[in-house]
Amino acid sequence: QVQLEESGGGLVQAGGSLRLSCAASGRTFSPNFMGWFRQIPGKEREFVARIALTDGSTYHVDSVKGRFTVSRDISKNRVYLQMNKLKPEDTAVYYCAAAKNNWWQYDYWGQGTAVTVSS
Repeated sequence: QVQLEESGGGLVQAGGSLRLSCAASGRTFSPNFMGWFRQIPGKEREFVARIALTDGSTYHVDSVKGRFTVSRDISKNRVYLQMNKLKPEDTAVYYCAAAKNNWWQYDYWGQGTAVTVSS
Protein backbone atom coordinates (compact mmCIF):
# COMPACT_ATOMS: atom_id res chain seq x y z
CA GLN A 1 0.00 0.00 0.00
CA VAL A 2 1.40 3.38 -1.02
CA GLN A 3 0.72 6.27 1.30
CA LEU A 4 1.15 9.97 0.77
CA GLU A 5 0.95 12.37 3.67
CA GLU A 6 0.89 16.13 3.35
CA SER A 7 1.90 18.55 6.06
CA GLY A 8 2.73 22.21 6.44
CA GLY A 9 -0.63 23.81 5.88
CA GLY A 10 -2.02 26.50 8.13
CA LEU A 11 -3.17 30.08 8.42
CA VAL A 12 -1.04 32.85 6.97
CA GLN A 13 -1.54 36.47 6.06
CA ALA A 14 -1.56 37.61 2.49
CA GLY A 15 1.99 38.10 1.26
CA GLY A 16 3.31 35.41 3.57
CA SER A 17 4.86 32.03 2.85
CA LEU A 18 4.28 28.38 3.63
CA ARG A 19 6.10 25.23 2.66
CA LEU A 20 4.06 22.12 2.12
CA SER A 21 5.66 18.73 2.40
CA CYS A 22 4.53 15.39 1.00
CA ALA A 23 6.00 12.22 2.47
CA ALA A 24 5.70 9.01 0.51
CA SER A 25 5.84 5.58 2.09
CA GLY A 26 4.88 2.02 1.36
CA ARG A 27 6.07 -0.86 -0.70
CA THR A 28 8.39 -0.32 -3.63
CA PHE A 29 7.41 3.11 -4.76
CA SER A 30 8.97 4.71 -7.79
CA PRO A 31 6.59 7.07 -9.52
CA ASN A 32 7.69 9.10 -12.49
CA PHE A 33 5.86 12.26 -11.42
CA MET A 34 4.62 13.90 -8.27
CA GLY A 35 2.02 16.62 -8.42
CA TRP A 36 0.34 19.19 -6.22
CA PHE A 37 -3.34 19.97 -6.58
CA ARG A 38 -5.74 22.16 -4.65
CA GLN A 39 -9.45 22.27 -4.06
CA ILE A 40 -11.70 25.02 -2.85
CA PRO A 41 -14.90 23.72 -1.21
CA GLY A 42 -17.63 23.44 -3.81
CA LYS A 43 -15.20 23.61 -6.71
CA GLU A 44 -13.31 21.06 -8.73
CA ARG A 45 -9.81 20.04 -7.79
CA GLU A 46 -7.27 21.94 -9.85
CA PHE A 47 -3.71 21.14 -10.81
CA VAL A 48 -1.02 23.41 -9.35
CA ALA A 49 2.42 21.99 -10.14
CA ARG A 50 4.30 18.81 -10.90
CA ILE A 51 7.84 17.51 -10.82
CA ALA A 52 9.46 14.67 -12.71
CA LEU A 53 11.32 12.51 -10.27
CA THR A 54 13.70 11.31 -12.98
CA ASP A 55 15.25 14.62 -13.94
CA GLY A 56 13.65 17.18 -11.62
CA SER A 57 11.95 19.09 -14.39
CA THR A 58 8.97 21.07 -13.18
CA TYR A 59 5.79 22.69 -14.40
CA HIS A 60 3.65 25.28 -12.64
CA VAL A 61 0.31 26.68 -13.68
CA ASP A 62 0.31 30.34 -14.64
CA SER A 63 -1.61 31.45 -11.55
CA VAL A 64 1.23 30.35 -9.26
CA LYS A 65 4.23 30.78 -11.54
CA GLY A 66 6.87 32.94 -9.91
CA ARG A 67 5.30 32.45 -6.46
CA PHE A 68 5.22 28.66 -5.92
CA THR A 69 8.07 26.22 -6.44
CA VAL A 70 7.85 22.44 -6.43
CA SER A 71 10.94 20.48 -5.47
CA ARG A 72 11.95 16.98 -4.42
CA ASP A 73 14.28 15.18 -2.06
CA ILE A 74 14.55 11.66 -3.41
CA SER A 75 16.67 10.44 -0.49
CA LYS A 76 13.83 11.35 1.88
CA ASN A 77 10.99 10.33 -0.45
CA ARG A 78 9.60 13.83 -0.09
CA VAL A 79 8.21 16.46 -2.39
CA TYR A 80 7.75 20.08 -1.39
CA LEU A 81 5.70 23.04 -2.48
CA GLN A 82 7.22 26.35 -1.44
CA MET A 83 4.50 28.97 -1.58
CA ASN A 84 5.50 32.64 -1.43
CA LYS A 85 3.54 35.86 -1.85
CA LEU A 86 0.38 34.03 -0.90
CA LYS A 87 -2.96 35.52 -1.86
CA PRO A 88 -6.42 34.97 -0.38
CA GLU A 89 -7.39 33.15 -3.56
CA ASP A 90 -4.75 30.52 -2.77
CA THR A 91 -6.92 29.38 0.12
CA ALA A 92 -7.73 25.72 -0.47
CA VAL A 93 -7.00 22.18 0.60
CA TYR A 94 -3.76 21.12 -1.05
CA TYR A 95 -3.15 17.54 -2.11
CA CYS A 96 -0.08 15.75 -3.33
CA ALA A 97 -0.37 12.92 -5.78
CA ALA A 98 1.88 10.38 -7.44
CA ALA A 99 1.81 9.20 -11.04
CA LYS A 100 3.41 5.87 -11.80
CA ASN A 101 3.78 6.56 -15.49
CA ASN A 102 2.19 9.58 -17.15
CA TRP A 103 2.05 13.11 -15.76
CA TRP A 104 -1.65 13.38 -16.60
CA GLN A 105 -2.68 10.23 -14.72
CA TYR A 106 -2.22 10.23 -10.96
CA ASP A 107 -2.57 6.92 -9.15
CA TYR A 108 -2.13 7.80 -5.49
CA TRP A 109 -3.39 10.72 -3.45
CA GLY A 110 -2.82 12.13 -0.01
CA GLN A 111 -5.52 13.29 2.38
CA GLY A 112 -4.75 16.96 1.93
CA THR A 113 -3.58 19.84 4.07
CA ALA A 114 -5.56 23.05 4.46
CA VAL A 115 -4.10 26.42 3.61
CA THR A 116 -5.92 29.60 4.60
CA VAL A 117 -4.66 32.99 3.49
CA SER A 118 -6.21 35.95 5.25
CA SER A 119 -6.43 39.37 3.67
